[in-house]
Amino acid sequence: MPLAFVFPFSCIAIWAGNGIVSKLAVGVLSPAALAWSRWVVAACILTPFLARRVWHVRDRLRASWLQLATLALLGMVLNQTFGYYAAQTLGATEIGLMMGLTPLLTVLLSIWLLRERPTWGAVLGGVLSLLGLAILLGHGEPARLFTQGIHIGSLYMLLSAGTYALYSVLLKKWDLGLDNWSMLYGQVLCSLALLTPFYLLVDGQWPDSQALWLILYAGIPASALSPWLWMQGIFLLGASRTAIFMNLLPVMTAGLAITLLGERLTSYHLIGGGLTLLGVLLAQLLLKPVVLRRRAPLAMAACQED
Repeated sequence: MPLAFVFPFSCIAIWAGNGIVSKLAVGVLSPAALAWSRWVVAACILTPFLARRVWHVRDRLRASWLQLATLALLGMVLNQTFGYYAAQTLGATEIGLMMGLTPLLTVLLSIWLLRERPTWGAVLGGVLSLLGLAILLGHGEPARLFTQGIHIGSLYMLLSAGTYALYSVLLKKWDLGLDNWSMLYGQVLCSLALLTPFYLLVDGQWPDSQALWLILYAGIPASALSPWLWMQGIFLLGASRTAIFMNLLPVMTAGLAITLLGERLTSYHLIGGGLTLLGVLLAQLLLKPVVLRRRAPLAMAACQED
């Protein structure tokens, strides 16, 4: 169904736009204020549509509050907050390229936490992505990582991608018996509970009107609409085919950053980012499991002959 591709494509386009919003918010809105206010807006938008549905499953929500709070902490609080802090020092192009690591990290964490068998794509893709990441983080000179270390903004983005990958794996691991909208709404409320004390301690100032459109974009398309688009994509295309669209995020973010923010695409962006994305793509496409040949029986036979 050709129209089915519109849903994940639109979702990725919204996420790419959110990377631009992260940069435009620098100097206008603190990361703490943006992270908190977006979920306030999302809660206000979703409540009229979901309050009755959630009320009917309140017992299940209450029984799963710890898992929901953990998911909210990883996927909505830490992921977004780290990304907003990274935007203080990184360009939107670099943010998009590093966020593109999320599918590969999801595959690697699935091997560890879900006991999934490692694939050749995960092995080869991991090596390629590490090489590309070293080029990207070292601005074309990987050796700089040993002399100057990793830039704090890059560290924030690695943490952002890692927390979202862990969120994705736990989302797959935990069957809470809730529909997707109830899960989303429960996580939004948990996010507000977690972010409000942080916001009051770190910032505490009410955002001014200059930041209103940034908050509305982050709160409505990026927080309330995009999850529905992504879930529709999974429903119509399946999880594996939908996940491939994540590879468009760095490309679309870079395109918007060059067009709207005047950012410059350098050779290390192309080489490092290209290798990183190729590694991610291999991890998603090469699904043949790694099989190690056992030599123990041959060794035992040789011992018996002696």
